[in-house]
Amino acid sequence: MKRVYCLMILLLCATSVLLAQKKAEIEFKQTKYDFHEIAEENGDVSHIFTFINKGNAPLIITRASANCGCTKPEYPVKPVAPGKEGQIKVTYQPKGRPGSFSKNIYVYTNGEPERVVLLITGTVIPKP
Repeated sequence: MKRVYCLMILLLCATSVLLAQKKAEIEFKQTKYDFHEIAEENGDVSHIFTFINKGNAPLIITRASANCGCTKPEYPVKPVAPGKEGQIKVTYQPKGRPGSFSKNIYVYTNGEPERVVLLITGTVIPKP
């Protein structure tokens, strides 16, 4: 019987330690953005995706990358404190790319989730 009590106490301690661990948690206000129609001649277009660290530990964006060289993400290099907001600016270069587009941006963090996929879409109207 003592073994059962000891085992239960150990399990309870292990569970409380796991639950007490600090973890960052990223939550975006939106993960998709549609530029609709953009004129190629007007040049690059950008959108800012805002997120909040809903966790109880500093959030670090370890990297952000796009599935195309025509799309450039910019992200904070300093940790984002719990409860604070951060931004990721995504710039699309339409020059020489007429027609519709759909680009994924992959954001990697030290928190939950470890990877978030952002999406930008639109249609490039070619130069007359």
